[in-house]
Amino acid sequence: MPRAKRKKPAGRRRATTPKPKKATRSAKARRPTPPRTKAVKSKGEAATKTGAGVHEGSRAPTFSLPDQAGRVVSSSALAGKSYVLYFYPKDDTSGCTREACGFRDSLRGFGSKGVKIIGVSPDSEASHARFAGKYGLPFTLLADTDKALARAYGVWVKKQNYGREYMGILRSTFLVDKRGIVKKAWRGVRVDGHVDAVLAAAGEP
Repeated sequence: MPRAKRKKPAGRRRATTPKPKKATRSAKARRPTPPRTKAVKSKGEAATKTGAGVHEGSRAPTFSLPDQAGRVVSSSALAGKSYVLYFYPKDDTSGCTREACGFRDSLRGFGSKGVKIIGVSPDSEASHARFAGKYGLPFTLLADTDKALARAYGVWVKKQNYGREYMGILRSTFLVDKRGIVKKAWRGVRVDGHVDAVLAAAGEP
């Protein structure tokens, strides 16, 4: 009787170590990281840049606003005349007082060039009257209480002071010629020496 063939024992399978998968960055990690913006570090006041408003060569915005005496002053009444429109943050504060007194002391020089001085702030007519009376300001102060004119000129902006953000006036000056065109614009004004610069520009052809 033939012998039965013995089955060979099955060989042991080698244990295979799975290959480590390549690490893939998550979709979130693949997204480009937006550039970091540096915080404004300033002990004083900083203003956000704005491209809005008028520039040199632009036609000056029209307006009709009350002055410190309650009289309505309009741009149409100034047609054919040159004038300086200077925007300042607040009556009877240090920088605004120095600027106003600077225009007051140079008023004769501006008058000789046929240029009228007009100050503008969001303060009320009564506040303007007190300010003008206290410092003997003989020129017009307009009460832009709804900030419409400040917005038209692009000087009502977001500001920062000691880390606090708020909306306010960017101290600025505009020299408007007889045709109603902005001849010269100063934004982010520093008070010292500013009136002299405006007076010099007023004398240029």
